Amino acid sequence: MLTLAGEVRSHYTGLDERIATLASEDMAERQRTLERFFLLQGITFTVYGAESSTERIIPTDLLPRIIPAEEWATIEKGLTQRLKALNMFLADIYGEQQILMDGVVPRDLVLMAPSYRREMQNLYVPHQAYANVCGSDLIRQPDGAFAVLEDNLRVPSGVSYMLANREASKRTFPGTFRASNVRPIDRYPDLLLSTLKGMAADWRPNPQVVVLTPGVYNSAYYEHAYLARLMGAPLVEGRDLVVHDNMVYMRTTTGLRRIDVIYRRVDDDFIDPLTFRRDSGLGVAGLFNAYRAGNVVICNAPGTGVADDKAVYAYVPEIIKYYLGEDAILPNIETFLCREPAQLSHVLANLDKLVVKAVGASGGYGMLIGPHASAKERSDFADALRADPANYIAQPTIQLSTAPCLIDGEIDPRHVDLRPFILSGEKITVTPGALTRVALKKGSLVVNSSQGGGSKDTWILAGDTEEAQP
Repeated sequence: MLTLAGEVRSHYTGLDERIATLASEDMAERQRTLERFFLLQGITFTVYGAESSTERIIPTDLLPRIIPAEEWATIEKGLTQRLKALNMFLADIYGEQQILMDGVVPRDLVLMAPSYRREMQNLYVPHQAYANVCGSDLIRQPDGAFAVLEDNLRVPSGVSYMLANREASKRTFPGTFRASNVRPIDRYPDLLLSTLKGMAADWRPNPQVVVLTPGVYNSAYYEHAYLARLMGAPLVEGRDLVVHDNMVYMRTTTGLRRIDVIYRRVDDDFIDPLTFRRDSGLGVAGLFNAYRAGNVVICNAPGTGVADDKAVYAYVPEIIKYYLGEDAILPNIETFLCREPAQLSHVLANLDKLVVKAVGASGGYGMLIGPHASAKERSDFADALRADPANYIAQPTIQLSTAPCLIDGEIDPRHVDLRPFILSGEKITVTPGALTRVALKKGSLVVNSSQGGGSKDTWILAGDTEEAQP
């Protein structure tokens, strides 16, 4: 919000002027209004491993993050470029594997990745759109430019919080919002439904879409139900679906109804007990055979996780160059591959300065933040690195940028990152908004909701020729 000289940045002027007119109690009341909205909407999240197993309202900050149009234009181009290349990469590694034969990405790194699915080899995916919904995590670097921290191509979550934050934000700062020329995100559910239907439109004139959820005990169940309601699509669990003659049907009170597109919010391992994990009770027996026969589309496609593997991430700039002949618009963070002996030695010698992550983990799990870890935690992690170096990567400790937050009645900076959402089907669309995730604990760098983080609304300002929020 402020420059190093303490001056208010131009795109924050309107918000700053409004805050200056509000007393502490006024701000506190607006925060309570926002929390009441989330409570009435049932917007919850489960923090696994917490002392209480009950769901809680996702922590949400009152003050929006504001991004000017020119910055967003670069982000939009960079994310479009990145997802286009990653979809081409997935089509290649599950097809001719030319990029592996050319040695751009090590063959064993891909084929031995836990998320690589041999069952997907040579299967047809409409429009070569393997990752239909992507949520890439961006951070602002010290020079002000954005970089990609990681890609999320499996079952990325958080878009419902982006939409809910916007509804709440319009209630808490209505005048400032209207005056700020903010781009709309209301069409996201329609764009998502259109993208999903477009995956089967070539062979079914009006495809039936369903949202497949693991059930009410999943931490993001609210999002599954919320998106299904906004799209007008049935929300189903595995037990609601049945496969006959390689066709997928939904059980209804009037009989079986054929399903064409499944927006699955269930991990690969659990979608079909006949193909993947036999002990899964979340999926549908025979679903993958129906998919293999081309009678149903699963979005995102099984096996997309290999493209957001944290070791493959290190090669994304080379992947973009290989397929598109372009330099990456959004750079990566420097990454050390522990599978390389020289880089492993460097990581072991600098554990107190680095962040170490398991290549297949997500949600803030399986990682070590060296500067904040105890000597014993670093020692234990060093043993794990030596035992299985290929399972880990390391990155410098990133000093995330900060945004103003209302903390105990006072405006205080907290570290943030940015998760925009990109849709990919017949074309690639970047939603003109994002989920800003906030590390609410002072000094913390962990923004994941599953690790006690929170969120705030993100205002993308419209340019001269762009549509603003009504």
